[in-house]
Amino acid sequence: MKYRVLVTIALLLVSPYFFSQVVDPYDDPNSDRPETVLDEKEIEDLNSGKAVVEESTVMEMLDMVSNISYFKDVYLDIDTAKMNIYHYGKYEVPYFDDSVYMQRIDALAAQSTIPFTFNTHVKSFINVYAVNKRQHSSKMLGLSYVYFPLFEEMLDKYNLPLELKYLAMVESALNPTAGSHAGAKGLWQFMLATGKDYGLNVNTLVDERYDPVRETEAACQYLQSLYARYEDWFLVLAAYNCGPGNVNKAMMRAGGVKNYWAIWPYLPKETRGYVPAFIAVAYVMNYATEHNLYPLNPGLLMHGTDTVTVRDYLAFDQVNEYIGVPMEDIKFFNPQYTKNVIPASSKQHYPLRLPMKYALRFVQVEDSLYAYQTKASVKQEQIVEKVQEVSDSFTHKVKKGESLGSIAKKYHVTVSNIKKWNKLRRDTIQAGQKLVIYRSGAPMAQVGKTPSKAPKAQATTRTHIVKRGDTLTSLARKYKCSISDIKKWNNIRGNNIQIGQKLKIK
Repeated sequence: MKYRVLVTIALLLVSPYFFSQVVDPYDDPNSDRPETVLDEKEIEDLNSGKAVVEESTVMEMLDMVSNISYFKDVYLDIDTAKMNIYHYGKYEVPYFDDSVYMQRIDALAAQSTIPFTFNTHVKSFINVYAVNKRQHSSKMLGLSYVYFPLFEEMLDKYNLPLELKYLAMVESALNPTAGSHAGAKGLWQFMLATGKDYGLNVNTLVDERYDPVRETEAACQYLQSLYARYEDWFLVLAAYNCGPGNVNKAMMRAGGVKNYWAIWPYLPKETRGYVPAFIAVAYVMNYATEHNLYPLNPGLLMHGTDTVTVRDYLAFDQVNEYIGVPMEDIKFFNPQYTKNVIPASSKQHYPLRLPMKYALRFVQVEDSLYAYQTKASVKQEQIVEKVQEVSDSFTHKVKKGESLGSIAKKYHVTVSNIKKWNKLRRDTIQAGQKLVIYRSGAPMAQVGKTPSKAPKAQATTRTHIVKRGDTLTSLARKYKCSISDIKKWNNIRGNNIQIGQKLKIK
């Protein structure tokens, strides 16, 4: 015990000296100094830990947790009186000597392959999590009950240290909707290019960086590949934060040494605080009770939601109006759908997370939900209907690969009519060319001439059975007629049609 105390004191005395030597490795003041080497004032600030905290994004991410509205003002199904084995006062903030921090962090290191260590920078972040942002840390503790089971399962699948789950706390503070000023998204803060490299689907409508399951697996794959390259967990964390390129440059500037603390002064400013923040949050989460911290109840996020499968194109508005799910809930639980629509189809299904009572309702009314027209869509159809009633013609812009034959077939008219309407002498057309098309096919059959007697069109009737997703607008477009025509042919008064309904089309 006496030996351990002496070692602790010696390390504390050496620690400031170690960082002052590492931060400024150039003895010759006239030598060429890379831009990443700091001056004396910057060295002083960094050795105090102040600058490292200020340059980190940890504070920004912690503050975003305050935007989550589902937390309750109660602790998570626990009796704090029983957990408070140190008999702290309700608002008491405990402080400890550096030797205590060092002893506890040594204990963490003894149970992991990650070399947890203590220094002034780690201490600065311990103060952030355990003192300055205590309420935020309690929220993260609550969120850990939501996401850590998923993280641990996936980390175990890829044979990675389970302690890497704390990395997501540094990245996003466990806020599933987190986004950084640099463009990183989700719990694990993937950049666009890296996300695509690891199989995350990112397009105009869907961003899987916001999908906890998909992004967690991608993060494990990325961490695994980084460890295969560096074989040092602190270098892996640094590369995860600033990219392998910046880590490789820092290693070269440090003389090729493969050690995080040795290349520390040559890393980007934000990355200098990254590993210290990781060590600090791992420490605080493991010794939360010792710091009088307890997990706040995250409300619906804990056990109050369920996931349903969407099998057809669906807008958030439809779910909001037809089932009554609050729009803010749909958006928060499903941030991967960036335009508030789910582009599902019979071939491609998508998940939708909803509060549990609404998830049950979704299953009960799923078929009719897809066909439901929102107030906005009904209004749009009414506008389209009025336009169709006063306009007998429209303009078609020729696309690459189209011919007069394909266009005539598409609009149920003849090639000769298209040529007459547009005064074409040949059958060749160009991409981008605009063609006038008449819906009826009869008016203006001969442009510039008045026919003495127009032939009477022979009416034919077919039956259309309404399918999931059909609307009066889509059917009018499909059969090149107006909405009012379909309603007149079938004695329809409103704008609603039902799956399986038979409609006459003339």
